[in-house]
Amino acid sequence: MGGHTPVRIFTTFAAISATLVMTGCTGAKHTLAAAGGRDGTAAAAGVALPTLTIRPAANAQKLPISTEISMSVVNGTIRSVTLVSASGGQVAGSMRPDGTSWVPAVPLQYGQTYTAQVTAVGPAGRTKVGTTSFTTMKQPATRPVQVSINLVDGQTYGVGMPIVIDFGAPIPVARRAAIESRLFVSSTPAQVGAWRWYSDQEVMYRPRGYWKPDTTLAVRAALAGVPIGNRVIAKDRTAAAAIGRDLEFKVTDSTHMMTVTSGGKVVHRYPISMGKPSTPSWSGHFVIMERDYYTVFDTLDQGPGGYRIGVNYAERLTWSGTFLHSAPWSVYAQGSFNVSHGCVNIGPANAKWIFYHSLVGDPVSISGTPRHVAPGNGWTVWDMSWADYVKDAVLPPALTVPSVLVPSTD
Repeated sequence: MGGHTPVRIFTTFAAISATLVMTGCTGAKHTLAAAGGRDGTAAAAGVALPTLTIRPAANAQKLPISTEISMSVVNGTIRSVTLVSASGGQVAGSMRPDGTSWVPAVPLQYGQTYTAQVTAVGPAGRTKVGTTSFTTMKQPATRPVQVSINLVDGQTYGVGMPIVIDFGAPIPVARRAAIESRLFVSSTPAQVGAWRWYSDQEVMYRPRGYWKPDTTLAVRAALAGVPIGNRVIAKDRTAAAAIGRDLEFKVTDSTHMMTVTSGGKVVHRYPISMGKPSTPSWSGHFVIMERDYYTVFDTLDQGPGGYRIGVNYAERLTWSGTFLHSAPWSVYAQGSFNVSHGCVNIGPANAKWIFYHSLVGDPVSISGTPRHVAPGNGWTVWDMSWADYVKDAVLPPALTVPSVLVPSTD
């Protein structure tokens, strides 16, 4: 039988001020002081000192609690950055891989004054220290925006698992680059990946190819306090998860068979039945999004032909209601012809094996049906080539190297 569409439960982020994207400020008001009083000595010796510029500008007010310490240095490199609150507490953080800014590991506090100190080192070990102080905005009175992420801490996922962030509010096109710049993905081993927007509220991330088995993932949506219109995002969202073994399911309509592979080798082949001509299945590249030992498909509210039936070993592929599931009532057709309402029907024993060996995030491909899945009807990040996936990317692909990825504690 086919499936109805159970309620979708999960979500993501917002726009960042000019301060965060490091534009519009100059270093004219920054306090720049020599470390150890060696400026004059260096000049006398003919050794040029570093030139250091820091943002936010000195005494900046009403800044988001997602503010970064951005900097540029000429004739030197950054040695260290410290950020201290007015109460004396030091804020942990780390540099972006490109060295353009330092990102706090946790959101800053509302209505608090902070002092940043940046040390640059130049030729002959000469140093330059710059400081700046700024104050964050007061906590807004409007209801905050709640963002969600589809990963669960400590869970293991399949090699096709995308990272999905749902903002629950529209993100204007002009603000998406700023939002993406605050979405951090780290993996071991490092792999190239990119974000792609599937609606004005949802952005997804995938690596160039499937994740390598046994990858560890850390994700931080560092968006607490980021403005969206007259509202702000409520919290950072973080997750630390793992990628498991390599398992893939390939469903072919012409043969009415499912092939299960691992490491490129066939593990099992199972007969299946898919959508009959009046309710054809979707073709495309999917991943398993949900897994239910038992659930009820109920389409009685959809007019004539509706039904209500309990099913075992149900694994969701699309939001429109396509599942892999046990179908003892269609065993007679499996391997021969299609009789379902759009789902992939599998014999009970075979469906049980699949259920107990599959993971959320396992890739499932379906080919040969008369219709193709639409982008975003499920986690469809693999339903296009890498070249097409990144064609409309807001920010270019990047290596998933550790940087500001220590989960925040909010």
